[in-house]
Amino acid sequence: MTTDVRTTRQQISAALSVVIQVSRLSDGRRKVMSVQEILGLEGDMLTMQEIFRFEQTGLSPTGQVLGRFVATGIRPRLMDRLKAKGVSLRPDMFAPPRSEET
Repeated sequence: MTTDVRTTRQQISAALSVVIQVSRLSDGRRKVMSVQEILGLEGDMLTMQEIFRFEQTGLSPTGQVLGRFVATGIRPRLMDRLKAKGVSLRPDMFAPPRSEET
């Protein structure tokens, strides 16, 4: 790996806190698919952790994608920085969905 690539990754890691992935679904709509927090560099690799993701549950009779946005259960590290700036989020919003038992 060249120094330029590592330097670029360091700059990305320092400049960004969150990556939001948007994709086009099979029904043509765009949807947020994943929210990931950038943790930093581990060696030469940019490390991230997924906080929320879209789970597709099926298709409607008209072909519209059905699903829900769910938490992964990971509390983001940036919570303390948000709190210091006056942004208060409920901790339970990061709890993963409960599995339904039969």
